Amino acid sequence: MKVKHSCRFCFLKKKVVAGLILLLIGYTAKAQEVIDLYSGAIPNAKVMPGANKGNLEAGGLVRRVVKPSLEVYLPAKENASGAAVIICPGGSYKVIVFQGEGIATAKEFAKNGVAAFVLKYRLPNDSILIDKKIGPLQDAQQAIKLVRENAVKWGIDADKVGIVGFSAGGHLASTAATHFAKPLIPNPKNTNLRPDFQVVVYPVISMQDGLTHGDSRSNLLGKNPTKEAIDLFSNELQVTANTPPAYITHAADDKLVDVDNSIAYFQKLRHLGVAVEMHVYPKGGHGFIFGQKD
Repeated sequence: MKVKHSCRFCFLKKKVVAGLILLLIGYTAKAQEVIDLYSGAIPNAKVMPGANKGNLEAGGLVRRVVKPSLEVYLPAKENASGAAVIICPGGSYKVIVFQGEGIATAKEFAKNGVAAFVLKYRLPNDSILIDKKIGPLQDAQQAIKLVRENAVKWGIDADKVGIVGFSAGGHLASTAATHFAKPLIPNPKNTNLRPDFQVVVYPVISMQDGLTHGDSRSNLLGKNPTKEAIDLFSNELQVTANTPPAYITHAADDKLVDVDNSIAYFQKLRHLGVAVEMHVYPKGGHGFIFGQKD
């Protein structure tokens, strides 16, 4: 399904699609840099005994993030398009599938001329966050701010900074794309926090009963969230005419995150005149990027 889109969006879409579908095993790019997301105090963090035990990760999965970071993958200069993506791997807001959905994706974007930044965001956890609902979004906003403010350093066009998310990371990406008007981080330079485009892959979009992914909702909002919280983080309800252009892909037979999440988001974007393209595959299930030869 297609609707109108700009020439710039066509260009970005081609680069995005290339990065998503060309996950070639043989590509061996390594991160050029790993940087802390915050240089000073981390907003919304609890400072108390036991709250700062450090990140917990193994086997390509991250299970706790106290110190959020960005892992940087830059394209060769002769191949650089100027575009950049911030990648939010999924994991039900319980873990981060950092290797499979983050690093592997970043390598392909870099191979195809797009600078890629894998976000290690704070997972919602009452033991380390004052308000766990906003912790991941704060880190996504800070990542956009950091990439834009260092655009010259990394050879990036500050007007071509997008966000990519898988599964619950798709919820985070779409949250960043619909909640940018309210900064949840210190932003003294008034840096633009709106992504220039968004890519969501088998995403959780809604927190509404009957549509949401239950574990993602309970991990982010708690076991008994208020209607206000449910509506606020149901991103299909937060779309405006200024929401950035979107590329959406999902499998119709996804048993974990219902494809109606993507359909609801597509419809709202389309009705408000936002450039959007969606591809729904009849089969593939959830996490269909894994195990694909090409």
